[in-house]
Amino acid sequence: MHILLLGAGGQVGQEVNALATRQGHKVTACDRAALDITDPVAVARALEKNQPDVLINAAAYTAVDKAESEPELAARINALAPGLIAERCAHARIPFIHISTDYVFDGTKATAYVESDPVKPLGVYGRTKAAGEAAIRAAMERHIILRTAWVYGAYGNNLLKTMLRLAGERDRLTIVADQRGCPTATQDIAIALLAAAHAAARGDARWGTYHFAGTGDTTWHGFASAIIEAAAPHTGRHPEVAAITTADYPTPARRPQNSVLASDLFERSFGVRAAPWQQRTVEVVSALVAPNASAPDAVRP
Repeated sequence: MHILLLGAGGQVGQEVNALATRQGHKVTACDRAALDITDPVAVARALEKNQPDVLINAAAYTAVDKAESEPELAARINALAPGLIAERCAHARIPFIHISTDYVFDGTKATAYVESDPVKPLGVYGRTKAAGEAAIRAAMERHIILRTAWVYGAYGNNLLKTMLRLAGERDRLTIVADQRGCPTATQDIAIALLAAAHAAARGDARWGTYHFAGTGDTTWHGFASAIIEAAAPHTGRHPEVAAITTADYPTPARRPQNSVLASDLFERSFGVRAAPWQQRTVEVVSALVAPNASAPDAVRP
């Protein structure tokens, strides 16, 4: 299978590239320097030159707070680009897989969000991602939109790596405890994306929008506490993790109080469910801080 991968420099993109390469697939990996995804001519040329079996778009503007002051840039990357990529893919008859987010919801639902729940984003980031989804649906049928949440892994920047850094610098951390979600490892996202890509390349995929997130849910405070617990045996550091409320930590962008995503539809359609978030957290922390850590951004204790 030949994959044209956009956003290859991000945390999900790097994970997908690594896993696809290990599985023996051909990957044409494009980061922002290699391809301007907001340029329809450049996208068309990339598709014509490479003739991939499937295109995976892992590129996004993900600076949630900064998006509030850069709405035009966020819209170009998150809303305009997915639509024009979908148009080019439709013209070339190439399936399109796109990553979206829990931030398309407002977080007021009492239970886990399912794919049919109406979107109601709270801020610029969520609005632009929802607009990107809509543009894809309008442009082509043969697409898969994968909404995920609370992403972390060995590559790039994420909360887990921030907690490891802060644990080495501070004796007390304050973490929001009234927002719930499903921490999702990039490893699991890569597995899911490649399973969807296989189905898409074969032509037997069930097209549409899916949720895919780590199994189990917690709060940011619970996630941070688990990270510190997993790292302590390797680092000897065990700072206090104090619980605070969203009101105690104001940010430019509002966050959903409930970001829990139900992933049952994806499992039924593609046969993949993410590992429990607690398991993956221990694995990623160990890969980063254990004495024999071999992860790309390993932290030496």
